[in-house]
Amino acid sequence: MNLRFTPQAAQDLSEIADYIRAENPMAAARVRAAILESLQVLISFPHIGRRQNVEDVRKLITRRFGYLVYYQLDEVASEIIVLAVRHPARAPFTPE
Repeated sequence: MNLRFTPQAAQDLSEIADYIRAENPMAAARVRAAILESLQVLISFPHIGRRQNVEDVRKLITRRFGYLVYYQLDEVASEIIVLAVRHPARAPFTPE
């Protein structure tokens, strides 16, 4: 399986890093690494995320820091499409 980020997911990762980097650059690197580590696990176990009420959307909670990764599987293209990455304190992801 390959990972593909939607523009929203790429923007989310960038905003998370920017927000944390303003206070602690080292922490920003650790958080980013933890999110990417969880995504590597997702490649090996794409069905690990919990199904959501929205059809075909799953949610993975990162092991460290508890970020929420919303994604879809495209079995035909052998892709995991990362839709959004959210901190639990933010508004939940709602696909358009």
